[in-house]
Amino acid sequence: MGERLQVAHAARKQAIRRKAQRRHSHFYERCSHWSFTRHGEAEPICWHRERWVLAGTALLITLLSGFILPAWASAMRSAPAPAAHTLLPLALPKASPVTTQAPTVEDWQRVQVQPGQTLSDIFQSKGLGMTDLQRVMDASGEARTALHSIRPNQEFDFLLGSDGSLKGLRFDRDQATRAMIRMDGASAKMTLQPREMEQREHVAHGVIDSSLYAAGARAGMSAGMVGKLADLFKYDVDFVQDLRVGDSFTVVYDDVYRDGSYYTEGDIVAAEFVNQGHRYTAYRFRKADGNIGWFSEDGRPIQKSFLRIPVDFTRISSQFSAGRLHPILGRMRAHKGVDYAAPSGTPIHAAGDGVIKYRGWMRGYGNFVVVQHNGSISTAYGHMSRFAKGERVGEHVRQGEVIGYVGMTGLATGPHLHYEFRVNGVQRNPQTVTLPKPQPLPATQLARFKSRVVQPQLARLKQLDENIRLAMTKGNQPSDN
Repeated sequence: MGERLQVAHAARKQAIRRKAQRRHSHFYERCSHWSFTRHGEAEPICWHRERWVLAGTALLITLLSGFILPAWASAMRSAPAPAAHTLLPLALPKASPVTTQAPTVEDWQRVQVQPGQTLSDIFQSKGLGMTDLQRVMDASGEARTALHSIRPNQEFDFLLGSDGSLKGLRFDRDQATRAMIRMDGASAKMTLQPREMEQREHVAHGVIDSSLYAAGARAGMSAGMVGKLADLFKYDVDFVQDLRVGDSFTVVYDDVYRDGSYYTEGDIVAAEFVNQGHRYTAYRFRKADGNIGWFSEDGRPIQKSFLRIPVDFTRISSQFSAGRLHPILGRMRAHKGVDYAAPSGTPIHAAGDGVIKYRGWMRGYGNFVVVQHNGSISTAYGHMSRFAKGERVGEHVRQGEVIGYVGMTGLATGPHLHYEFRVNGVQRNPQTVTLPKPQPLPATQLARFKSRVVQPQLARLKQLDENIRLAMTKGNQPSDN
């Protein structure tokens, strides 16, 4: 059985070979003479086209094998294992701990001066003695004046140690400078620190319907600034008797700020007051000598030669008259002055610059003072409770200087000032007498005053008045609704 299969398999191979020979007979015919063996004397090899094709194919296969096989071998090679690293402990220097220290906040303790307090009282209230005060005085130098003349509401800052000892003191040398004294053992050192000062300008307008202070408050003015307004025009307007409903004012003024915070009211820059149809103006101006004053539009000082009323009074108890029934004598007699009722002890001021001509007791006048102002004008003050200290006959007094205090000495039924205005020895009504006008600014200063102060401020006030009238007109127009 096996032999049959072998015979069949051999016969099949011969059949396949004969079939291939028949199919490719042309190839066998051409290549039958190729031989790589030498049979006797062979002819030299002749390189026909077929030989060149076979040689080129072999060379190409060899070259491709040189490039492809190494690349394929590299691609099939597994990735090398990473080299092992050994971590060795390294001793580092110990870092010192970093401590962030917060800045020390010094505990300054503020003390405000109360009326009647002295610097010694303030030091004692902080548990400090006269030795501490003396050390401060010795170190204060040019700021010592501020320590000698302290005033109510002035502030002192104390820096105390844990044992209560004085380490530092701060106070205002003046409005724009702070003095700081530091204690270092037995020594003390003072430094001066400038304060940032700023003036902010404001404009206010008011109409009187009850009082000047009420109108000023509605306009946003402080009581102090309203007082300055009244003080400017007190020579022309009696704010007790002359005010009428409908009177108005317009003011340009400064507020003072220190280190960005409100400090105090400043001064009036320009003001206009309309009283019973009469218009009065005031403008601040620095004169050639450096002094600051307030002047009307024509360049005359607002401060007149004489005060119209020399005392802060509550009411006029008796007018100037040619005849009245005397409250004590009970008969008709002339009253040659004006009686201003005021609480006993109210200061009485000199109406103008002058010389004290008489000071003493004068029959029904009681304690009596006469001030001679010039060759023709004098003023007289009666019923004083006492005279001001230091005033003597022949001494000069300035306008507004205190010469005595309200009382009821002599023939008087209550505390008041009897005030007379005399021209060449004859009494005139102080409320109606024509007071002499002060001299205007010199020509060169007057020209500068009008060009640099009056014209720009006057234009500003007029523009403000027009805006107010326009607003009032629009407010009074009937609504379309």
